[in-house]
Amino acid sequence: MREDLVSDLGALGLVAGDTVLVHSSLSAIGYVVGGAQAVVLALLDVLGTEGTLVAPTHSGDLSDPSRWENPPVPVDWWPVLRETMPAFDASLTPTRKMGAIVEVIRHLPQVSRSAHPAVPFCAVGPNAKMITSDHGLTFGFDETSPLARLYDLDARILLLGVGHNRNTSLHLAEYRTHLAHQVIQQGAPVMVDGQREWVTFETLDYDTHAFEEVGLAAGGQEIERVGKVGAATARFLSQPRLVDFAVAWFLANRPPPFR
Repeated sequence: MREDLVSDLGALGLVAGDTVLVHSSLSAIGYVVGGAQAVVLALLDVLGTEGTLVAPTHSGDLSDPSRWENPPVPVDWWPVLRETMPAFDASLTPTRKMGAIVEVIRHLPQVSRSAHPAVPFCAVGPNAKMITSDHGLTFGFDETSPLARLYDLDARILLLGVGHNRNTSLHLAEYRTHLAHQVIQQGAPVMVDGQREWVTFETLDYDTHAFEEVGLAAGGQEIERVGKVGAATARFLSQPRLVDFAVAWFLANRPPPFR
């Protein structure tokens, strides 16, 4: 029940007024009366009117079809897809593989969503506009991103039934060490001066393969608190502390930067 989730979240360390980035799996929590809606309401109950709830609302379908892998599409489709794919719309564009909890957060009243066509975030609460404004196209998880604003705000991360392989804040650490495999070209349809345009931009070839290892190492440094929210294993931690730890870990354990 919603009240049980409120109790579990409080025991984990979430408090009123926190700014928290949530990565989640509804199925991991187990049966909840009211499903994803009840989970989101429980989060808002704990955060109160002074707290800010943030979630990744990534829309990976809005990307260059030449890089699609699951499934790939024929080469002769690429120009047609680039020409006809609807432009990113913060209100309309759906998420891809983000889960039911994210979709509820995305539809909350007064929600703000950042403008990156592939890796936007949404937020609701007093810090929402500050977090989601001015999200630049290039690199996606760089110093213009909501992740960097969360770092500035000394935000918290809640991994609710998911592991560090879903922890997008580690991409900020990747960017800060420039240790992803390479710079690649990406593209997406966006609105420019009221007109749809296909735009290209550089991004890093971000790599999540080491994220669980980083998370395990961070846990050994007592950076995170682990508990249960419903049936789910939940991890609650400081976003800046994790990013700083991950920067040092990447520098020590990854090969030299790609040139």
